[in-house]
Amino acid sequence: MPTPLLAVRGEIIHFTADPATHGAAAHEHLPDGLLLIAAGHVLRCGPTAQLQSSLPTDTRHLDYRGKLILPGFIDTHVHYAQTGMIASYGEQLGAWLEKYAFPAERSFADPAHAAAEADFFCDQLLRNGTTTAMAFATVHPAAVDALFAVAHARRMRLIAGKVLMDRNCPLELSDDSAAAGDAQSRALIEKWHGRDRLAYAITPRFAPTSTPEQLRRAGQLFTDHPGLHLQTHLAEQRAEVAWVAQLYPAARSYLDVYERHALLGARSLFAHCIWLDDDDRRHMAAHGAAMSFCPTSNLFLGSGLFDLAAADRCGVRVGLGTDIGAGTSFSLLQTLNEAYKVLQLSGQSLTPERAFYLATLGGARSLYLDDKIGSFAAGREADFVVLDPLATPLLTHRMAHATTLAERLFVLMMLGDERCVVATHVLGEVAFTARY
Repeated sequence: MPTPLLAVRGEIIHFTADPATHGAAAHEHLPDGLLLIAAGHVLRCGPTAQLQSSLPTDTRHLDYRGKLILPGFIDTHVHYAQTGMIASYGEQLGAWLEKYAFPAERSFADPAHAAAEADFFCDQLLRNGTTTAMAFATVHPAAVDALFAVAHARRMRLIAGKVLMDRNCPLELSDDSAAAGDAQSRALIEKWHGRDRLAYAITPRFAPTSTPEQLRRAGQLFTDHPGLHLQTHLAEQRAEVAWVAQLYPAARSYLDVYERHALLGARSLFAHCIWLDDDDRRHMAAHGAAMSFCPTSNLFLGSGLFDLAAADRCGVRVGLGTDIGAGTSFSLLQTLNEAYKVLQLSGQSLTPERAFYLATLGGARSLYLDDKIGSFAAGREADFVVLDPLATPLLTHRMAHATTLAERLFVLMMLGDERCVVATHVLGEVAFTARY
C-alpha cells in the first residue's frame, strides 16, 4: 500500500540560493508552514493556511509549532576515527598527529572497535542535527566497512573512504604499497559506492603521507570513476606547506601537487585551505573543487584564519566542517559560532543567513548533492532538523529581545548547541529525538 502523506508543521526556513549574491531572495521563511513528504521526499512546502485544507484524510501529522525546521545540517569534513581523542591538549598539527591522532587510528585495526566507534559517531551526528557527512575513516578496510554499515542502517547520506598513506606515517598505518592501497580502495568502491545513499571518496590523507606513485594511482582512480568524490587536506598550517614544498619541489604550490596528479576536479573537496593564494583559489574554482571551512579545528590547532572573502571573490564552493577530533564540537551551530569569530578577526562579516546557508545548501553544493539535499525544494530527500530556539534559559531570555528572523538566527548560532536539537529526521522519519 502507498505510504500516507506526512505533513510536518512548524516555522520553516530553507535556502534556494546564496544570500551573499541573492540577498533576501535567497531564502524562504514560513512562520507557520507545512512540509509535505511522500516516500521520504519533499512533495511541497508552503503556508499551512494554503495547504492544510487539501490534505488527504489519511495524512500523518507532526506538529512542531514553536520550533524551527531547517534542512538537515551537512558536515563536509570529519574524522570518525578521532572521536575518542577529541579535546587532546597542547599541540599543533604535526605533533598532534603523532601524539594523538595516529595512536587513536591504530585501534581501528580491530573491526569490533571500529563498529562500536562508528555507531557512536553516527549517533552523535544525528544528535546534533547532521544528516549528511563526508568522513575520513582509517587505512583499515574494515573500518570503512563499519562506518558505511552503520550509516546505511540509519539511512543516512554518507560519503567516506579508506585513508591512503604509504610514507611519513607509522608503519602499522601505512599501506603495504601504493598498489595495495589502490586495490583495497577499488574493492571498497565496488562494495559501497552508490549503495542507497552512500558514496565513496578517494582519501589520500595529505600530500606528505603519499608517495607520488600513490597520488598518481589515486588520480587514475578518480579519473576511472567519474561519480566518485575525493577528500584530502590542503594548506592547513605553514609548516605543512613548507614540508610539501620540500617533498614536491617541482610543484608551483601545494594545490599544484594535487593538480599534477589529476586530483583536482568536480567533487574533490579540500579541508582547511588557509595558506593559499588567489591563483590557487581560481584554479579550484575553474575545476569545480570545493573547500571545507573548519573553524573550531583551525583555532584549536592554531592553524590560521580561513579567508571566506577570498574564496567568494574567486568563485570557490565552500562548505563547513567540524573536523572532529581536532575540531571541538559535532554541533554545526557551534561551528557557525566559531566561523563568525574567525571572520571577525579578519575584518570580514558572516551574516546569519549566510551562515545557515553554508550549513545546509552551501554544503550540499560543495558536495554536488544540491539536487538531492540541502533545501526543501520539491523532490529533495526529506532530511531535516527541528530546533528549539528557547532550549536554554539564556536563549529564552535573549530571544525575548530579538525582533527579526536574522537576529533570531544569529542568537541561535551564537548561543545554541546540541541542546537545541528537538529531533532529527532522515527521509522524513525520526532518526533522533531528544528525551528530557
